[in-house]
Amino acid sequence: MKIGILGATGYTGHELIRILRGHSEAEIVYLGSSGSAGQKIADIYPGLNEIVDNNLESDQEVPEEIEVLFCALPHGITAGRAEKYLDRQIKVIDLGADFRLKDKNIYEAWYKTSHASPHLLAEAVYGIPELNRAEIAGKRLIANPGCYPTATQLALVPLLKDKLLKSDSIIVDAKSGVSGAGRGTNLGVHFSEVNENFKAYGVATHRHTPEIEQELSKAAGEDILINFTPHLVPMTRGILTTIYASAAEGVEEGDLLQSWQTVYADEQFVHQMPGGEWPQTKYAYGSNHVFMQLKLDKRTGRVILVAALDNLVKGASGQAVQNMNILFGLPEETGLKTNGMWP
Repeated sequence: MKIGILGATGYTGHELIRILRGHSEAEIVYLGSSGSAGQKIADIYPGLNEIVDNNLESDQEVPEEIEVLFCALPHGITAGRAEKYLDRQIKVIDLGADFRLKDKNIYEAWYKTSHASPHLLAEAVYGIPELNRAEIAGKRLIANPGCYPTATQLALVPLLKDKLLKSDSIIVDAKSGVSGAGRGTNLGVHFSEVNENFKAYGVATHRHTPEIEQELSKAAGEDILINFTPHLVPMTRGILTTIYASAAEGVEEGDLLQSWQTVYADEQFVHQMPGGEWPQTKYAYGSNHVFMQLKLDKRTGRVILVAALDNLVKGASGQAVQNMNILFGLPEETGLKTNGMWP
């Protein structure tokens, strides 16, 4: 497959390069950049010197030979370009937010910009393979989910589908490494601001909120509202999401565990931890794997769910490659067999 990456100089772009270099069926033929065209990718990431020799090219001129294009761009850009790629029979996997929300009014309210291609929203498939695999196969436009939403939905969707939780009780308390903020300069992610510090941000306003609510509502068959509070942790990568929800009447912990088991027993990237073991971000570091655990606190009637993943891999580039594999009928693990790095 001839692969192109738009936004190749960002963290998710670099992660796509790293993963695709180990993919037996992929050849990277185009790296697009809006600000670094003419340079080599190794000029931006010297660790790629003598490993990847591609030049960065204009992000306005995608070559004719491209079969699949990964768009790792800020929101608002891919929506204005996607149709011309699709018209050329290029499969588009958008790692940004432009096609995740089905309602353009909700998108415009949360992202503060007009949507350039609202007519494509119904066609775009929301790409969490473990939950939407049948919908992904054979499609041409994939909305790669956000990192926080991936962790949250993998934990909650089976339980909501099985009516095991009170749908009006969900609180999502999530923590992310600093790489989730991207590679751009920002005072809030400077070393001296982040080191030895721990802070909440985007309280009641984070743009992943409507994405999570949309997909949880779909699973539950009713409108779901959540409290979602993300936090910035002084580490490079990883997400740990802790979710609190009240159990439905008569639900036991075994019912909850069985719900997960039914959905994920044969999933190679989602791991239900043994009893008494709780996920850590380090388990998933650098890999496409997700680790989950839950407990029913009978004293309060609340369920505590914990999920950990790498925000740049399963939360972004790894999941994008997993989606690509499904689109082309390849084994999903192709290029993604790396386990988490430890320590």
